[in-house]
Amino acid sequence: MTPLSEWPATARACIHGVLTDIDDTLTCDGDITSEALCALHRLRHAGLPVLAITGRPAGWSEAFALAWPVHAIVAENGAVALWRGDDGQLCRDHLQDAATRAANFAKLQAVARRILSDMPQTRLATDSPGRETDIAIDHSEFAHLNEAEIAQVVNLMRSEGLNATVSSIHINGWIGNHDKLAGARWIVRSRLRRDLDLELGRWVYVGDSTNDARMFGHFEHSVGVANVARFWHLLSHHPRYVTPSERGAGFAEVVDALLEAQPGVRA
Repeated sequence: MTPLSEWPATARACIHGVLTDIDDTLTCDGDITSEALCALHRLRHAGLPVLAITGRPAGWSEAFALAWPVHAIVAENGAVALWRGDDGQLCRDHLQDAATRAANFAKLQAVARRILSDMPQTRLATDSPGRETDIAIDHSEFAHLNEAEIAQVVNLMRSEGLNATVSSIHINGWIGNHDKLAGARWIVRSRLRRDLDLELGRWVYVGDSTNDARMFGHFEHSVGVANVARFWHLLSHHPRYVTPSERGAGFAEVVDALLEAQPGVRA
């Protein structure tokens, strides 16, 4: 693991946007940490856009899209975007049209029922009522599954034609080609009118889990908060750098490193 302290100042000075996971990257036990919230405010004050990309449901994300100083939250692994409009009201957009979402929802519920039946030890995530485009099985938030059981759930989802990924707390399954990277491209294009792939060297991605692996591999500047060590052996791509501290404190360390290198910005 390469420590965050080895991230060159010249590279940090070029960053003009932050993409971040939420659970166990900004939060601890489901709540945003004071360090992470302060760091988000500092980024907003410095004029750097922050876009959060999460596996959490749209319903769960609504309040935070309104309250946190972020440009938007992309929920359900790239499927639903939420942000605070200029009038202070919640705005949202969907990657899939209403008819597709309705058809997929029925299929997803059938798969969820099969998983719960075939594996009686499994439980739906408690935030499931807020989900529009995916299903989630709890493995570490309020229930516990071991690695073999997590792999079994993933295999069941994929056998039913779902995409599946594992976050620090849930196993998510959905229908469609979207993922966190597709969601990031979508929200940067729709909210900022920019092409993410033309400016990859000017963004940093911060995460902590296996569902962040593609983002770690895609971005030249990627950082894992220290608790990424829990999933290190499972990651197909590792973050370029790792913070000294876990969760929100680690995210704040990324922001410290970023802002101290920004020209004209007081860290």
